[in-house]
Amino acid sequence: MITLNLLHPIEAIPIQTWTFESEPVIRIGRSGDNDVILYSSVVSRYHVEIHRHSLHWEIVNIGANGTYINDQQIDKERVENGIIFRLAATGPKLQILLDRSSPLTPSQQSTTNKSSTPVKPTDSRPTFMPRK
Repeated sequence: MITLNLLHPIEAIPIQTWTFESEPVIRIGRSGDNDVILYSSVVSRYHVEIHRHSLHWEIVNIGANGTYINDQQIDKERVENGIIFRLAATGPKLQILLDRSSPLTPSQQSTTNKSSTPVKPTDSRPTFMPRK
């Protein structure tokens, strides 16, 4: 299982959460057909993919404005539990939490908890809606 937390831009606490059980790829971006939808002017329609491999996960940047870990732009990076990445240099931050107790097997049933309310900014800076 993998959990993505959208972090508050100032307090760095989770304000929205998505949990995935067995998806081979998790897509993040502005487009409505992503698994995680974030409306921000700096987030690409298809910004990041998180790929499941047999023993680990990997973040892959596919967006025009880049993906950053520790203020360093990345193309691909292996996921470590608790890692925080940013979409674009000034965009939203997400944290990844891994559940090491459940094995990554393709036979698991998918139980995705997608948000019913996409996050939408009111200006060029990303703003976030709190989780209900």
